[in-house]
Amino acid sequence: MSTAPKPPFPPPPAYADIAHTVDDAITSRRSVRAFLPASVPRALIEHILEVASRSPSGTNMQPWCVHVVAGKTKERLSHAILDAYEAGGEGHKRPWKYYPDELFEPYLSRKRAVGWGLYGLLGIGKDDRAQMKAQRAQNFLFFGAPVGMFFTIDDRLEIGSWLDYGMFIQSIITSARGHGLHTCPQAAFADFHKIIRAHLGIPENHTVMCALSIGYEDKTAVANKLRTDRVPVSEFARFLDYES
Repeated sequence: MSTAPKPPFPPPPAYADIAHTVDDAITSRRSVRAFLPASVPRALIEHILEVASRSPSGTNMQPWCVHVVAGKTKERLSHAILDAYEAGGEGHKRPWKYYPDELFEPYLSRKRAVGWGLYGLLGIGKDDRAQMKAQRAQNFLFFGAPVGMFFTIDDRLEIGSWLDYGMFIQSIITSARGHGLHTCPQAAFADFHKIIRAHLGIPENHTVMCALSIGYEDKTAVANKLRTDRVPVSEFARFLDYES
């Protein structure tokens, strides 16, 4: 059954199937936190990346650089990061900031709602730091996904290229959904960029932006029951001199 809201006006017949497929791929996307071990063919991953490479890019610079990991390489990297994480993460911090030092409303409430929503599903209390840490550690196991991607960008590029990169990652996620896969974008990996750089041979002048777990969803996992809210269009969009 489609999860996409029905548009107020149907698309032209020639584009109806495309429009519905794209809408479904976007609206059925979730950050999945438990995957099946079922393998994903390399040819499919290459196809998804080729499709995503058509993403918008200012002056066609195409700033993306993707490092795909699976098998023993992924396993060794996970263990190295987990060792550092369990030791307290001393000396490991991302070189860029995701959030401001003091988060404010309405963003603070939205961020907290997701965290407590997930912990509530998993039965983790607000003071149970040990279980919170254990759940966070699942990030570094790619939540059991058979494939991980790391995204890096040349340090000399500016914020415009980061905007391009975001659209590229979104295209990967959307294409993956079209092939029955699920994903989880993960900024948590960026804290351990030194380890990632060493294991994957990433140049010193490249910033590790984030990672992406990709595979088939484990529909029996409690963590995957999480559903996040979105505010209505009326709360984030203005229509100026726009006739209905």
